[in-house]
Amino acid sequence: MSTAPSTSPTLGCDRAGGPPSDEAPQPDAPVRSPRAWAPLRPLILRLHFYAGVLVAPLLLVAATTGFLYAASFQAEKLVYAHELTVPVGETKLPVSEQVAAAREAHPDGTVSAIRPSPEDDATTRVLLSGVEGVDAGHTLAVFVDPYTGQVRGALEQYGSTGALPLRTWIDEFHRDLHLGDTGRFYSELAASWLWVIAGGGLVLWFSRRRALRKVRGTSGRRRTLGLHGTVGAWAAAGFLFLSATGLTWSAYAGANIDELRTSLGHSTPSVSAAAGEHAGHDGTAASGDTAAGAGLDEVLAAARAKGLGDPVEIVPPADAESAYVVRQVQRSWPEKQDSVAIDPATGEVTDELRFADYPLLAKLTRWGIDLHTGILFGLANQIALMGLALALILLIVWGYRMWWQRGRDSAFGRPLPRGAWQQVPPWILVPLAAGVAVLGYFVPLLGISLAAFIVVDVVLGEIAHRRGRRA
Repeated sequence: MSTAPSTSPTLGCDRAGGPPSDEAPQPDAPVRSPRAWAPLRPLILRLHFYAGVLVAPLLLVAATTGFLYAASFQAEKLVYAHELTVPVGETKLPVSEQVAAAREAHPDGTVSAIRPSPEDDATTRVLLSGVEGVDAGHTLAVFVDPYTGQVRGALEQYGSTGALPLRTWIDEFHRDLHLGDTGRFYSELAASWLWVIAGGGLVLWFSRRRALRKVRGTSGRRRTLGLHGTVGAWAAAGFLFLSATGLTWSAYAGANIDELRTSLGHSTPSVSAAAGEHAGHDGTAASGDTAAGAGLDEVLAAARAKGLGDPVEIVPPADAESAYVVRQVQRSWPEKQDSVAIDPATGEVTDELRFADYPLLAKLTRWGIDLHTGILFGLANQIALMGLALALILLIVWGYRMWWQRGRDSAFGRPLPRGAWQQVPPWILVPLAAGVAVLGYFVPLLGISLAAFIVVDVVLGEIAHRRGRRA
């Protein structure tokens, strides 16, 4: 672990025995008094350096696939234009007739949801579950022309955002490299360390004298460092946001966050799908594809009367004791996430839930995830995400380049010497160690990998010490 690339500003900008020649202070540079946190700088720099050993390759994959995912929303509209759009007609058919047309073309499986055409030129999606050949957890989306009832195609769909095959493939590659639960270690590890590296790099960059941060008029490693630091400083807030929101639905840290939200009473609520007292007693409850009593058209009309505008999703009752659930599915700003439950026997609304009534942390989680995935502000959001991904890729490349340019005989890419923690005063070191321990508990992959860094570093230090004594 004696060499490593940098993934955020100022990696390896100091060396034992004084700064490199291309970073030496000018003769007329004013000497500043040391600050209280100055003993922490070597420790932050060493951690920042070693984090690149593990995280830089993972972040490069995450940034590249994230860039592709942000672009996939617009690509999806082009690739699947035939299924998604139709010529605008005069009058839309009742939803029940559109579902009947979809079932005639695709009788297999069960209707799990219906998304009526949200715009004049958009198709209706009839989602079928349990269809042979469709991955578990996915549905088959049948696209129906709302004016003619013509089925324009069927595609596998995943998730609440309605991702079609192209975006689904990129999404799963970004999330788990198509390796399932095992692959999620990569993305969670990257998200766990991204904020540490970005935050540490930001501290290191702004702790440097202003004269050493400039890019114009520099060359060689100084120029690479200037580009690396400047871009990293501008993008750091975005990296911190991506790291925090990415952890909210990760496997381990995400579970801890959900547990914390639940303990505070801020978990995401859901409308009650229990039907009214008449459901299931007179044979009028809906189940699967058919309904006696209130049908799909009456259910949709009841939801409209409660103010649920497009886009909406209708979920049929799961059994004779359940109600229809109609929910808004707009994740772009302003969010539309209201939902109602409707008794299939009477068509009456039995429960309703407004997004305005969500607990604060539930709202923040919803907004954070939608902003992270490029949905909240549409195209502008996606362009911003692509910019952040490109910035991260450039930072990694510049980090490797600085590592290469720093070569000094056998000290190629050497970080600060060991023992930097011994220079930190106890009144800072003890609370810092306690805070890191607590953080490692709630973000376990960060804690485990950090412990691994320390163990390996101690072992290598002991080996080097013994070799020095023998020499």
